[in-house]
Order: sequence, then structure tokens, then C-alpha cells
Amino acid sequence: MTSIEVNSIRICFDEESLRFTLYRKETAWEWSESYIPHFEWEGGKIEFKDADSISHERVENGLGVGIRSRYQGFSIEGSQVPYTFETYVWIEKTTEDIYFEWIPICEDGIQVKRVYWPGAMAFENKREDWYTLLNCQQGLLIPNTWETELGPLVFDGFFGTAGGYMPWFGQVKEGEGCLALCTTPWNGGIQAKHPAGGPYTHVNVYFEPSLGRMGYRRVMRYTLMSRCDYNDMCKAYRTYVNEQGKLRTLREKAAKVPAVDRLIGSGFVHAGIKTHVCENSDFFDPNEPDKNNHLTTFAERAAQMRELHEAGAKKVYLHLDGWAQPGYDNQHPDYTPACEEAGGWAGMKSLADTMDELGYMFGIHDQYRDFYLSAPSFDEDYACRLTDGTIPQHQRWAGGPQSFLCGTQAPYYVKRNFAAIRENEIHLDCAYLDVFTCNEGDECSNPRHRMSRRDCYEARNQCFDYLMSKGILPSSEEVNDWCVPSMVFCHYAPYDFMLREPGSPKFGVPVPLFNLVYHDCLIEPWMMDRVSDDEDYMLYALLNGGAPYLLRDGAYPNFDGSFETLGLGLKEDIKRCDVVCKLHEKVAKCEMVRHEMVDGDYTIQRTVFADGTAVTVDFGKQTYEVVYGMDGK
Repeated sequence: MTSIEVNSIRICFDEESLRFTLYRKETAWEWSESYIPHFEWEGGKIEFKDADSISHERVENGLGVGIRSRYQGFSIEGSQVPYTFETYVWIEKTTEDIYFEWIPICEDGIQVKRVYWPGAMAFENKREDWYTLLNCQQGLLIPNTWETELGPLVFDGFFGTAGGYMPWFGQVKEGEGCLALCTTPWNGGIQAKHPAGGPYTHVNVYFEPSLGRMGYRRVMRYTLMSRCDYNDMCKAYRTYVNEQGKLRTLREKAAKVPAVDRLIGSGFVHAGIKTHVCENSDFFDPNEPDKNNHLTTFAERAAQMRELHEAGAKKVYLHLDGWAQPGYDNQHPDYTPACEEAGGWAGMKSLADTMDELGYMFGIHDQYRDFYLSAPSFDEDYACRLTDGTIPQHQRWAGGPQSFLCGTQAPYYVKRNFAAIRENEIHLDCAYLDVFTCNEGDECSNPRHRMSRRDCYEARNQCFDYLMSKGILPSSEEVNDWCVPSMVFCHYAPYDFMLREPGSPKFGVPVPLFNLVYHDCLIEPWMMDRVSDDEDYMLYALLNGGAPYLLRDGAYPNFDGSFETLGLGLKEDIKRCDVVCKLHEKVAKCEMVRHEMVDGDYTIQRTVFADGTAVTVDFGKQTYEVVYGMDGK
């Protein structure tokens, strides 16, 4: 057993089991007994202990104290290969943070698929004050006593996706906490297991290769905390992001593009023009052909906007799907011209002008990831290519067969397409670049435009930045840690249960982890459906200080949260939205400073914002109370 210590932090390392135990004073965080350090390759699983040569050394330098281990040489199908890696676990003297580093040294002989290290913590006590925090969409808190089994995380918990809005997770036991933060998140994620009723929740980290190789050092940072809760962990992460220079607030974005202030407090309307589902699409319905094609003219949409105005809707943002000739989710990135049957460029300009006249805001749906084979510019040479030379394809969406456009090309297509819109004198306030912020970054091995996932995220942000430079507020499907500096708003940032059929069991207690970090950085519209007599999503919109959906007509029925709900009528919808809009006007630029369970009751929750505004909701009684701070009324 090797032990190192810095101030109140101590690490013990068992050279036989290769397991670590972390201590803050007397509180121990040890790896689960079931965990064995290992990695996967195409031939199966290889344990770290199977290395031909294993050595450990104590390291002390100007930054801290650590343990470096070297694993050299492995026997693969009867042959010795020189594959070598190191691990380095060390304590930073200045902060007392603990770093776990996995470092590739020689990658000859084995093509790794996944490294599972560091291990899951033993977290076994069936107590309500033992809980786990997961950044699956808006946020999830799982007490060890939670009765519902945790289902699969979307995107397998991959960081940078809807399954990992932020690259960290945390665990708290009786006020003692362990915050696990990935500082190299581009090719990593988490897996989590919580059986029905507990008594444990295990969370493990995994890392995948980039362009066929592990390539670079992978780092997890553990912060051990005392007298803490999930609020403290969110604020610790906010501090980390700020130190990285990536905390960009709405105030800063509004200083660059003042239209941000117009969007704050708006009711969101999601509507479309043309739907065309191709026969070779998985969504095509041969039995009900009317579902496959639909058209609403630009003039009809303009009339609808006037009706909203006459009904009393004060501030509105219209997100317009299917505005181009190919129809929704067809032929991207070659999406222009405007739909001729709906009125063409002139009709679209008339709708945009109507929005201006009404004092409303106007934006369009667009797409620069899906690369449709039917697109005139389709060329396999610019599609994402895997390291084995293959080009992934599918036919899920309305436009039929597609591959994925290499992200390096997306900024060029954005410039081309938005130039065409400007040439037709259509004024856009906003633009929505679909799927960028919920899907993983792509990789491309084509040497002409080789791209890692990290490169891909940077290219997506370039698209957002270009729109901002033209005074157009950029948005995308969900939110994510990496897009915060460049994006202004999203389609939604929901709790995970909101995208499942209403009434489905919740995998834990929904908590606004993302908003506790980033509320004042992005505008998030929230579903407002009263899905049943027992659940009203308006309460979540209020609790999160977000913008409301006034009307939401999803492109694909019973998909992405678009389910049949209780109809309330337009006047009631506007009345409910006015309540949420008023709150959003007040707190959009305020940090969410705290979230709490009132008297420990999960069904009664309260959020407090930096201006003192407090929102309390009772999910059991379906009631809310808003108390405005400072000069609010």
C-alpha cells in the first residue's frame, strides 16, 4: 500500500488490486470492490494487471505529490505487443484537487475501443442523504433510496451531448461530497447504475479514442468537499468554467447584439411551412399518405401571427420549420430557395415584414450536420469518414438517406445560405442550427479535412459566431457546456423525463444543475403543456426562470416531447405565458444562486435568483408562488 498526503487530503493506493481510496480528513471515498481497471479492444477486455511489466513510483514536484504507474507490454493472442500507458494520480498543493491522468505512451499492437478508468466509487448505503448528481440534460438527483431503476442514459452519457450537458458528476453522503470533473471531455462520458430501490448508485468514467487512437492524456479532476450539497458543486463548476474564460453571460452577448434584450421575455412559437416525407424515409407512412405531405403558406402564418397579436400576445418569437422548397429535414445543406408553393421568397419576405410590423421576432430552422444524398451538392468526399474508410449512413429523417457533413465544411455552407437569404431582403432576428448541441461531435478521417470531435465543436461554434457577427441570434436544439460562449438560446433544455411519454416514471429528482451554473448565460424556452391533471410543465418553466412556449407544433408527432396534452385554449395559453414572460424579463440575466427542496420535500422546490427573486412550486398541489426581489413587484 502506497500513501501520499497534502494537508487534509490523503490517497491510498493498493498495488495488488490497483484500486485507490481518497480521503478528506476522515471521510473515505473508495472504489467499488466490483471495479477492475481495464480497457476494451476488438478482442475483448484487457485488465491493467495483465501488463507484462508494471511499476509504480512516488512523484513530488513544484505542484504537488502523486503516484505514477507504468503498464508496459501485453500478450495479445499469443504475441507480445509493446502497447504502453501510464497513470498519474496526484494532489495539487494549491487547491487540494486530485487529478487522475491516463496517458498513452506507445499505441502499437492494440487499437483500444474504451478505457474504463478511474473507477466507480463504492456508494452503498441505502440512505436518502446519500445521492448522486448526473448531468443528463437539465439535471438529475438520485437518492440511494430511489425506487425507480435508472434507465439508459441518452447517448450513453457521452459528454458534449444531451446525455452530458456538463462534463461532471457528483456524489454526496451526509453532507460530504465528491465532485468528479473531466477536464478533457471531448471523447469521454459516464455510465451509471441504480437498481430499483437502491441501495447504491455507481457511476463510472470511460474514454474513447479519437480518430482511431487514444492520442492524448485523459484527465479527471476530483474535488472532495465538506458541509456541501448539489448547489455547492454547481457553483464550484461555475468557478472552474469562469477560470477557463468560458463563462459568457447574456449581458455580454446583449452588449454585442442588442436583439438579445428583445428576445428576453418573449413567448416562443414553433410552427412550420412544408412537410415532405420521402418514401425512403423511416418516417414514411404508406398507410396514411396525408401524414407525409403538408403545406401552410407564408400568408397563412402571417395571418396566424396577426391573430396572436389581436388575442393579446405581446412579445413573440416565431421559429419557422420547413420554410424552403425541399421541405422540413430535406436536402440539407442545399436548402434554398424559399418554398414556391407557400409563396416563395416574396411570401417569406412578407411574413418577415409582418413580424417586424407586429414587433415580433422571426427566425428559421436550418441544418448543417445531416448531409442528404438527395442534396445537389452531395459529395462523399465531404462526408464524415471513419478510420476504416466507411461513411456512415441512415434514412431516419424525412429527407431519406443521408450521411453526415464534415463539420469543417459547415461554416462555409452557413455563409453561402445566409447570403442568399440576405439577397432576398429577408430580415432574420434569429436562426436555429439543428442538432449541433444535443448530438456528439463527429470525427472525420479524410486527410483533406481531418477532424477530431474537439475540432467539430469548434467548427459548430464558428457557425454560431458567424451568425452573431451578422446580428442574428444563434440557437440550436439543446444546450451544452461547450457552446455557451457562442450561443444565445436553444429549442429547449428539458429534464430527461420531459422527452418520454407523460406519466413515465422519473429516474430521480429533477434538479436544475445546468441552470445553477449557466442560467444567466443562455435563454431556455420551456414546454408549457399541462400533460395531465397531476403534472403541469408550466411549473418547471417558472422554477427555472425560463421563457415559455406559447405554441409548439413539433415536426414529428410523439417524438422529442411532442405528445398529445390537455388543450387549454389560446386565451388561457397567452395568460399562462404572460406570467412566465414577466418572470423571465426579471431574471433572465440573473444567476440562479440556489435551488432547494423546501423542508426536504422533493415535491416542493424553490429557486432563488441573484436579484432576490424567489420562485416556489408545489408539484403535489400544482401551485406556485413568485416573490420578486429588489425593484420587482
